[in-house]
Amino acid sequence: MSLPTMMNSGLEFFLRFAASGYVPARWFYPTPSDPFINHNPKPLKNFEVVSHCWQYSHLLAFQLQSLVDYPPEDFEIIYTGFYSESDTKTVELIAHFEQLNVKNIRWNFQPLPKTSLLRRAIGRNQAAKSTRADWIWFTDCDVIFGPETCSSLRKQLSKKRSILVFPEHVRRTALLCKNDVLLDSCKSKVKKFGVDLSVLVPQKFKQHTFEKATGAVQIVHGDAARKYGYCEQINCYQQPQERWVKTYEDRAFRWILGTHGAPRPIKQVSIIRHEEKGRYKKDTLSARLRTANRRLKDKLLSR
Repeated sequence: MSLPTMMNSGLEFFLRFAASGYVPARWFYPTPSDPFINHNPKPLKNFEVVSHCWQYSHLLAFQLQSLVDYPPEDFEIIYTGFYSESDTKTVELIAHFEQLNVKNIRWNFQPLPKTSLLRRAIGRNQAAKSTRADWIWFTDCDVIFGPETCSSLRKQLSKKRSILVFPEHVRRTALLCKNDVLLDSCKSKVKKFGVDLSVLVPQKFKQHTFEKATGAVQIVHGDAARKYGYCEQINCYQQPQERWVKTYEDRAFRWILGTHGAPRPIKQVSIIRHEEKGRYKKDTLSARLRTANRRLKDKLLSR
C-alpha cells in the first residue's frame, strides 16, 4: 500500500470517528454558522436530482421512467445522471431516455471515468458546485418517484428553512436476491426500453422511516451545495477508486453542514433494495459473507 493511500485510509478512519459527533467539523473545515436558510424560503422553481449508475441499468430505468410518467407541473427538474461509458447497458438506456422530450424535465447525463464514478462523492461534489437549482437531491438509481412526489416536494421545500431535508417515510422492498421475480421483470422490461411501472407490485413494499438525511435521501438547499460542495474539502473522499467503495462520506457531509436534516412528508418515494452491491467482488468468500450478513440484518429488522 502506497504512502498516500495509507494517509487517506488513516484520514478516513479518523473522519468516521469525528463525524460521529466527537469532534466539531469547524475545527478543520469551513462550516455553516447554523443549519438554516438565512432568508425567507421562495417558491420552488428549479430542482436538481443527482444519481449514479454502475451496472444497475435495470434499476435506473425505473427511476427515469418515473420522472417521464410523473413530471412536475409547476417547476423544472434537472436530472443529472453520472455513468461510465464502459457500462454499455447504461449507455444504451441513457440514449433512449435523453431523446425523450418531457415537459419540465431536462436531462443532464454526465460520463465519468470509471474510477471517478466509483467514489460517489466526486460526482456529487461536481454537481453541488455547479448546480443552479434552488434545491438538489442526492439520490441513488434504485429510488423511484411516484405521482405525488413532485407536488409534495414543491409544497414542502417552498416553506422549509433547514438547509438539509429528507423524506421521513419511504416505501422499500425487502432485500431482494438477484433472481427475485421483481428484479427479473425489471431486466426484461429494460431490454424493450418501454418500462412499465406496474410491475412494481405494491405488496412488495413496506413503509420505512428515516431518522436522518442519509444515502439516497439527502435534499440540500442550492446555496449550501454551491458554497460547501459535497465533501469537497476532504481529500480522501475525492480520490478515484478501483471499485465501488462504502459511502462513509454521507456522514461527513452531514457533519460539515452541522445537521442530520429535517424530516418532511414527501410523498410516494420508493426504494428497490437488492443484495448485489457494486463494491462486492462477485463469487468471492468475502462477498458471500457480506451478503449473508445483510440478509440476517434484514430479517432481524423486519420482525
